[in-house]
Amino acid sequence: MTIGLNHYLFISAVLFSLGVYAMLSRRNVIAVLMGVELILNAANINFIAFSRFGGINIGGQLSSIFVIVVAAAEAAVALAIVLNIFKNFKTVNPADADTLRD
Repeated sequence: MTIGLNHYLFISAVLFSLGVYAMLSRRNVIAVLMGVELILNAANINFIAFSRFGGINIGGQLSSIFVIVVAAAEAAVALAIVLNIFKNFKTVNPADADTLRD
């Protein structure tokens, strides 16, 4: 059995769906960030798959590396925001951190 483009797209769609579900159903900010990471990984799989099956172009790998770098920066900034929210509100529930400080 050979693995084709449809297999990659199916796995990517499953990861994307799980990421959207995690973002919409979780109340914890950390779980929401994990959902965002799943969505970014689904995009990476698509970049690599279309690069592999679309020809010799290496643009998919370069795009994937760029997405990984952006995801790492996003995780660092988001973790700093979550730690600041926890320090101020003593919770990581996004619904509890809906007030501004004076």
